[in-house]
Amino acid sequence: MSSLSDNWESQGHRGGLHPSAALRQSMLWASRRHTIKRAVSGAPLTRTLVRRFVPGEDVDSAVDAARSLAARGLRCSLDHLGEDTRDVRTASAAVAAYRSVIHSLSEARLTAFAEVSVKLSAMGQGIDEGMAFDNATAVCEAARAAGTTVTIDMEDHTTTDSTLTIVQRLRADFPETGAVIQASLRRSEDDCHTLARAGSRVRLCKGAYQEPVSVAWQSRNDVRSAFVRCLRVLVDGGAYPMVATHDPALISVCRRLFAGSAAHGGHEFQMLYGIRPDEQTRLVSQGETMRVYVPFGTQWYGYLMRRMAERPANLGLVLRALTSRG
Repeated sequence: MSSLSDNWESQGHRGGLHPSAALRQSMLWASRRHTIKRAVSGAPLTRTLVRRFVPGEDVDSAVDAARSLAARGLRCSLDHLGEDTRDVRTASAAVAAYRSVIHSLSEARLTAFAEVSVKLSAMGQGIDEGMAFDNATAVCEAARAAGTTVTIDMEDHTTTDSTLTIVQRLRADFPETGAVIQASLRRSEDDCHTLARAGSRVRLCKGAYQEPVSVAWQSRNDVRSAFVRCLRVLVDGGAYPMVATHDPALISVCRRLFAGSAAHGGHEFQMLYGIRPDEQTRLVSQGETMRVYVPFGTQWYGYLMRRMAERPANLGLVLRALTSRG
């Protein structure tokens, strides 16, 4: 199985930075600029663009999206948008939003198909780690009572240690809590060894944050190879991998890895709302479990720009939105 991660070039995947890398870095830079945020948010075409990736700003929109996906045989993970919270009131409001959406999922009898994803920075991680843990615990309690689960999102590398520590604490009472590992980080293979045990739910993604070369792989080849190495660790350890990628070549390699592993204890694929919906349906038709990551809420700007960074072809839509103001 070593050839799965080591021989990308034999499949026609040469090394080096992808031609769109500079554009991706520019989009990630723009995601942190408030002046650009105001321009994009005020453009008439922006709402149409946002609806492609974010079904709505309120709980009802999120639940409607979950219902629609379930009707197509798709599961989902609902993420209330918001991050880097710096005041207690906003963190408490995020907890309330999650309780509300979990209650609505229960009322709609959708908890068998839908879980929630939580960013700890929205729970107050940047204020106090203990507060973030307490707030995440409240969300986990609500989820368990409703018969669903929680996955704790991963953010930029400066929060990795804190996030994994909180996940470990949550799992003491809520072992079903999902963790997220970003394959682009050089440390992630070691983190997977720590998480790789029977029943451990781990979402493995490439990583959507612009990270320095000192902590992260930079080329597409290196990230792909790291992804497969991490996945092999999780599979061999009996974990339940949640493979979050839209990369066709990577999906094919992962499926071969699953098929060839005697230790395989189940898995699912995950993709973002609005991206490759036909592929989502195709994988389900082939017997795969597919979960769609569905963001909702008013704080959609940073999320949108990261999606543009991952798919630079969408940049033209943003530019049209900017030039059509007024």
